Amino acid sequence: MIEFVFGSQWGDEGKGKIVDLLAANADFAVRFHGGNNAGHTVISGGKKFPFHLLPSGILNKHVIGIIANGVILDLEVLLSEIKSVENAGFILKNKLLVSPRCHIIMPYHKALDEAYENARGKNKLGTTRRGIGPTFSDKVSYNGIRIYELLSEHDFEEKFIFQALIKNKILKLFGVKPISINKELAKFKDLRKKILPYVKDTYEVLSKAIKDNKRILLEGAHGVMLDIDWSPYPYSTGSNVITGAINNGAGIPVQKIDRVWAVVKAYTSRVGGGPVPTELHGEIADRIRTVGQEYGTTTGRPRRIGWLDLVATKFSCEVTGSNRLAITKLDILSGLTQIKVCVAYELNGKKIPYSACGYNELADLKPVYKVFKGWSEDIRNIKKFADLPKNCQAYLRFIESTLKVPLAIVSNGPERESYLKV
Repeated sequence: MIEFVFGSQWGDEGKGKIVDLLAANADFAVRFHGGNNAGHTVISGGKKFPFHLLPSGILNKHVIGIIANGVILDLEVLLSEIKSVENAGFILKNKLLVSPRCHIIMPYHKALDEAYENARGKNKLGTTRRGIGPTFSDKVSYNGIRIYELLSEHDFEEKFIFQALIKNKILKLFGVKPISINKELAKFKDLRKKILPYVKDTYEVLSKAIKDNKRILLEGAHGVMLDIDWSPYPYSTGSNVITGAINNGAGIPVQKIDRVWAVVKAYTSRVGGGPVPTELHGEIADRIRTVGQEYGTTTGRPRRIGWLDLVATKFSCEVTGSNRLAITKLDILSGLTQIKVCVAYELNGKKIPYSACGYNELADLKPVYKVFKGWSEDIRNIKKFADLPKNCQAYLRFIESTLKVPLAIVSNGPERESYLKV
């Protein structure tokens, strides 16, 4: 059994929790794209674990975590996460495998990210400034440095010095302080010793797992509305998010995937710039943001809030081939007298599909809403769908029927145990 879990919106849908739940029956949990601009939070045993690079399912004792070739790595961040998890009592030796094909986020990538964003002035994209874009840029222009290069100190040093000298010239043009080559080389010598014990040919491991009928869980790092091709580019992340990216990022053929889980937050949120058609301002937005603790796991920035956008979400489900639906953060909507859902886009008086929209259309269009009556009951301890308030059930069933994907899981609280099966 191979399952894929992805975010159907602008990120922060609660993918980490759904992955953690499904990992209870998995043998492998795999990250296949993105970098530490992702942030997944798992709460286990009363402890909160914010993951940026480690697969969320790795906390399950029998699960082997894999960081496959499509992920770009900030080694300091990864090693910090490993240390944090091991300090909490989890041993990752022989439990975490990292592909040598992963590209590395270098200090000059982060400096360039900052420089580019500052240069945009009022037209900032709202990047996380983690060096994600510049790293992907180097990857496709044949200037990237991978874990593979770290296997040979000589190869790494030669490539690093060559790239750093070029990047320092660019940084000077932006008025940004160049990086210290000798200082960074010394730092990487230490990082190299710490990361190499985890490096392994992950393609071979996953190929054998498929032949042995093992259960593999693939973790999407970002929402589809941030996909480099299907987002309102350039308000996007640097990687592909959809199902096809699994073949590129982990070497698993798409036709091998049995279940594709769309994770849908019961409302909309996003961090960073770009249009959000259903964005809310004022009292309701502030209430949802406060109750839902909507602050970025990666950035700490307050998230923008909006009503659920079923036009964008339906597109996400279609382009990924979703066949399972998990709805999260439903409990945050308790207490609202009415809840709106966007069911169509109108531009200049005419209906327009998401696929026809760029950032200009998404900024100018008018969302068409369906209004639902809210519910006042606290639903956090409910374990059966039939015990949910009738208005809550109607809201969920409408989402299911609109998306045309069977509803399977509803998350009604932040803890691992707070969910119900449908």
